[in-house]
Amino acid sequence: MDGRAASLTVTDKIPHLMAAGIDPVVISAVTGTRDHRFSHYQVLPWGPAGFRFDMRHLLAIRWGRDWRYRLVTGLISLFLAPFILVERAVAGLQSQWSWTPAAVFRGWKAIRQHQPQLIYSSGGAYSAHWAGYWLKRLTGLPWIAEVHDPMVFPGTVPASRNLKFWARLEGVICRHADRAWWFTEQAHASALRRHPELGDRGFVVLPGAEPPQVEAGYAKGPLLQLGHFGSLSDVRTLASFVELFAEFRERHPDLAEHIRVPCFGGAIDGRGRIMIERFDLGKYFLERGRLERDPLTGLSGRQRIQQEMHRMDALLLIHGTTADCAEYIPSKFYDYLWAGRPVFGLVHFNPQLERLVTDHGGYAMEVDNTEAVMLALKRLVNDWERQTFPVSPLPPLDTRQAVDTILHQVDSLSLQIG
Repeated sequence: MDGRAASLTVTDKIPHLMAAGIDPVVISAVTGTRDHRFSHYQVLPWGPAGFRFDMRHLLAIRWGRDWRYRLVTGLISLFLAPFILVERAVAGLQSQWSWTPAAVFRGWKAIRQHQPQLIYSSGGAYSAHWAGYWLKRLTGLPWIAEVHDPMVFPGTVPASRNLKFWARLEGVICRHADRAWWFTEQAHASALRRHPELGDRGFVVLPGAEPPQVEAGYAKGPLLQLGHFGSLSDVRTLASFVELFAEFRERHPDLAEHIRVPCFGGAIDGRGRIMIERFDLGKYFLERGRLERDPLTGLSGRQRIQQEMHRMDALLLIHGTTADCAEYIPSKFYDYLWAGRPVFGLVHFNPQLERLVTDHGGYAMEVDNTEAVMLALKRLVNDWERQTFPVSPLPPLDTRQAVDTILHQVDSLSLQIG
């Protein structure tokens, strides 16, 4: 889906794979743009809920959300409603499950036509891994799996049918994938602990990000701009930082007056907004929303965001406060590194992320450690005033290093098969 982190993780790898002499054959949903550089097949889910979801997105791309969109999607929803109720009662899974049989059918035909050397599932969407497993069973081809997000919520026992299925699918990946990798050390360690049969077929890849398409010069202004980029939600909420900033203003009102927090990429989340109103911090937290294509300059929304990142004094990284933070790193962190501005990271139970922020010249602290955050904010303002921001001794993490790691593993797999 265009603009989603899971999709960018895939599409950004494609040029590097092609440069390495690989001719990809891609099976994807219809919710993204078709790529004409290689064989790319887009398929609709076969279940009613998945079909409705994808059609809504597809029609929104083609028409926008005008009267035609509202009329047609309303009719689709009305017609499919009884079938969706039956699907939920019988399957009990997220709507994306029904993309799997469609992908297996189209993938099996593509394999017969193109004769690829292996199957590569990437998600994001768990349905991609389910499809990868069935295509391996049907064709006997090696299967490699790229797991973006933890499939078992840390510290919990899966309770719903959907979560239990995710847990079983993780086991399928660990038992049957010829290579599988995760995006954090802890996610890999947890999967290996649950499924020791994974052995040395599992590893870690830092996905990185592509260099920015455009840049902008940095110049110190009258106020410290601590920019946040990306979507906010009840899970990745601004609320914790707002509460910490209120404490900082109470202790150091003169320093707090220098700080502004512009938020790009969407609306401030509900909990964050409540906390801003409670502490009367409206002048400090500025909602900039999404940046769309600029008809005057021709810059896309993504390019305009890249420019704004370069203009910030520092970049605010919101990690979250839930248990799964130990096993994921926000993809926006890798984009931040390319902006060349110090990252101010509120980290939760993730030593790897804390180490990465610090190693790349940023400020990293545990979000629950109030004193550490107070000291870091004070240091941030002082560094801004003196123009002594830390400089990263390391280059940004790019997509090429991820592809090189994967290709090295595939080469070792080919040697074993040969």
